[in-house]
Amino acid sequence: MSSPRMPSPAPNATVIRVGRRSAMTGLPCSIVLMAIGAVGIFGAVLVATGKQKGEVTVTGVVGLAFAVALGVLGVILLIPFWANRRNRILIDHTGLWLEKGDLRNVIAWNTLAGVALYWSEFGRKGKIYSLELYPTGPIDRDDPHLWGLVRDEEPLHPGLPRLRHRIPLTAPNQRPVVETVQRYVPQIWLGESQRAAGHIGHPDARGHRQRTRGRTP
Repeated sequence: MSSPRMPSPAPNATVIRVGRRSAMTGLPCSIVLMAIGAVGIFGAVLVATGKQKGEVTVTGVVGLAFAVALGVLGVILLIPFWANRRNRILIDHTGLWLEKGDLRNVIAWNTLAGVALYWSEFGRKGKIYSLELYPTGPIDRDDPHLWGLVRDEEPLHPGLPRLRHRIPLTAPNQRPVVETVQRYVPQIWLGESQRAAGHIGHPDARGHRQRTRGRTP
């Protein structure tokens, strides 16, 4: 949580508004899905009250159910897109800052042994990227704000640790992030590496719950 006593990024820090870009893409898609769902619900109401035009068919009922399901999916997607719209990455001479609403954390350059860019294929023509931040020593895999970024996998090189922070990036975001990181800390830049599809993975939610059980927030 940022506070008057907590360090802040430099005034000239490079700002990448990762949440805004995702919201601009995701929110319209969510709205379209919700509109389809609304049509499905309207049709279902007509069928339930017997006011529909024409005969009710199995295909029609399945179509309405599918439309409603798409609407539910739109609502599910809308919530994180809206909640994360203010997310930003700020990069300066001290490190990489992560802002999510009123929360702010920094991963300092002097705590890192290396930084790399991973990418994997997404769909037929797309790519998904991640910034891999390898620490010089142990990291808190259950940090209350950063634990969701921790991954435990084989490192890029044998001398690097398994535990690292992985920051997902979209195609438009990855270029300014990489260029800025290379400008500030070229000495620890490890380059790009292609990974298997779906390399972003998921945080160890079950392990996090087990390890933090009984802790006071």
